[in-house]
This record gives sequence, structure tokens and C-alpha cells, in this order.
Amino acid sequence: MATIKSLAASDIVTKQSYLNQLVDIIQEDVSGSATRKTYKVFITGSGAGPGVTSSLFQTVYDQSYTQQTANPIFDVTIGLRSGSTIVNNASTGEDAAGKILFASNSLMMREKIYNYSQYAQMLLGDQTEAFYTPFGSTTSDDKVEHALFINFRRLFARDKIKRETTAIRLYATAALDGSANDDAANVAIKNGYTGSNLGLRGVGPSGNPQSGSMILTDVGSAANQLIGFAGGVGDIVDSSNTANKIGLMFYDMGIAVLNMSRSFMSTQHMSGAINCVGSANDQSVGSGQMMLGAASGNPAAKFIPDLMVSASIDNIVSHICKTRFSNGTLTAMTFQNQTQINSMLIFCRAGVNDFNYSSNPTYTDVDGNINVVTKGLLEKPFSFITGVGLFDASGRLLAVAKLSRPIEKNDEKDLTVRVRLDF
Repeated sequence: MATIKSLAASDIVTKQSYLNQLVDIIQEDVSGSATRKTYKVFITGSGAGPGVTSSLFQTVYDQSYTQQTANPIFDVTIGLRSGSTIVNNASTGEDAAGKILFASNSLMMREKIYNYSQYAQMLLGDQTEAFYTPFGSTTSDDKVEHALFINFRRLFARDKIKRETTAIRLYATAALDGSANDDAANVAIKNGYTGSNLGLRGVGPSGNPQSGSMILTDVGSAANQLIGFAGGVGDIVDSSNTANKIGLMFYDMGIAVLNMSRSFMSTQHMSGAINCVGSANDQSVGSGQMMLGAASGNPAAKFIPDLMVSASIDNIVSHICKTRFSNGTLTAMTFQNQTQINSMLIFCRAGVNDFNYSSNPTYTDVDGNINVVTKGLLEKPFSFITGVGLFDASGRLLAVAKLSRPIEKNDEKDLTVRVRLDF
């Protein structure tokens, strides 16, 4: 009739279970300026003009980031591979310290390279390595030279992202301005729009919305479970043509890497004002800006390489978020996260002669005898169990489990209370 009882090894069972949660991110959260926060941490000198300030990444929130209840969903940035064609063509050489030098019409090139190297170190284990789509390829055509990095926050990614649950809706083009320097197909689709297309997604004839969207998914990653330096990884493919490998999903890290050469129309003509150091090359924009695609500047400017080289990270990320994810209420991204729950099941067993009385001092009378309830000529002790305490070997209380209601315990019944600890 003890009030403390030792547990046997067979009374303790450990197990694992998984909890999945669906995350749905709408387009306007990605494209909206109120839900996308910038961090002005890059600042150029102002000797040749007003200078440029830019973020190294931007954060997308589930509502206006000025609200106290706003939650950051993911960070987004871009990166260029060191040694790639776009970097080599923009570079003018190296200085005595080995620092890569670039022409004045480029901006933040070293920062774009550092971004790529940082993700390569974290996801591939080597900052000099390149990402390949599909994962594990060594073919030069599969090398990711221009990458879009989407880094989901822990609040939404949890322990990992579940395989074959990711879908991303992307638009391959921004607005088609019909420039003579554009592809013939784009010129033919021209809808009369002649202004900047850096902030507008594609529109069709007469201004009607032109879908041009594709759904990227990680279908097939459950059957072909690839493992890399950073854990589980899967190929992101075009759902309409799964042979077209668009990017990579690193499940354990909650990071998607998209190959911008395959995700977007890299040859699309780009027109509009971007930040620059120095005076403008076109009278239609003010000091500290230049007109990309202008006749007096670079009339044949393309998404790759011109926007990637000449624009700041903020300019590029804002352009992608506004035009390639659109600004509607459709789903822009969705996935299921996975939380691993480790459980310890402890079976606290009370036999017929255990715990039939309380150790509470009020359970005894003034003479120290147990108070009992008289039933005819038979006096039988009983108690009501309201909780279970778990102690270590030194008698220190570690945890307390409370029952939803008191349970009567007497010498006519066995009782087992299962305590579950999740961690």
C-alpha cells in the first residue's frame, strides 16, 4: 500500500510520430511591398552621384510587416556563381589581393557571388561547388549559374518539408514590351505597352491577363530519395514536363534553389529604371538611376545577363516578386511541413494493494489511524487518484501529470495510468 512505486523497464516505451501542416502562400504576399521587407545594409559611396542602398535579401510576411502579429514566411535572394560566363564577362580582372573587379555598369556583383557561395557552403558543403539540376548531374548545361534562393523560416518549415508536397506557381515573363530587340515571338504578342516592364507581369493582347504560368513541383522525389550534404534533397520540375528540371528542394533545411535560366525567359527584353552609381544615361529618369533598355544606354537589355549584372539585389528581387509571382489571390507556393514528435509512454501501474489511501495528513485521524468509510461491518480504505508524479532516482520530482477527473482506487481493482511526454 505504498504511495511511491518504482517503474520497471517494461513500463517505459519510446516512439516517434510525425505531424504535418499545410502551408499556403498567396501571390499578393510575395508581390506586395507592404508584406515584403527590405534591409538597407549595402551602401555605395556617393562620390559619383547619390549612391545606391540595397538589401542582400528580402523577407516575405503573411501580412503587413508593420503589424505586430505579422509572421515572416521566407527570405528570398539571388546569387551568381563565381567563374560563370556572366561573371567572367562582367569582370575586368582581379586586384593584387585577389578581389574580383567589375566594370562601372555593374552593381553588387561581389555580393551576388557571396550569396551563391554562402548557400553552396551550407547546402553542398563547399563554397566553390556549383548547384546542378538535376541533383548529382555533372553536365555543364545542368549547372546553375544564376540562382533564386527561397529560404523558408523555421516557423513554417518546422523540422523539414515533406517530400512531394511542394508546388510553386511562376510566370516565365514580365510584361512583354514588344521591343524590336526582343524575341520575334514576344514582338508579335506586343499589346501596345511601351513603358517599363520591370514591375508588371505578362499581359496579352488588349491588356488581358496572359497566364504564361507554370507549376513547379517536386513530384517523384519520394520514389527517388536523394541525400546530399545538407540532408534530403529532391528535384523541382515543371509539372507539365517532368523531364525539365527547374531547381532543387533541400527538405531538411527548408530551402528551394531555382535555376533562373530555366524558370524564367532569360532572353526577355527588359525596360525600366534601375538604381545606379552616378548620373543617369537617359533624361527621363533622375540622378542615381539609369534606364535599362533605353536607346541611349543598352537597347538590347535582357533579363540575363543585363538585369542580373546592372541591377542591385533589391531591384532584381523586387522585379521577380512583383512580376513572376503576380499579385492576385491565387496560391503562389504551397507545401506541407513535418514536425517530428518524440514520445515517451510511461505506464504507471497500481495493483489491488497499491495506492488505496492518501499520504495527505488529513487522511488520518488525531490518533494517526486511517480514516475509512464504514460499509456495514466491513471497513475498507479507498482513495481518489487525481495526478501522477514522476521522480528521478534521487527522489526529485521531474514531472506531474493531472487526470481530467478523479478516479477511485480500492483493493478490488487494478489501475494503469498512461503518461505521455512529447518532446
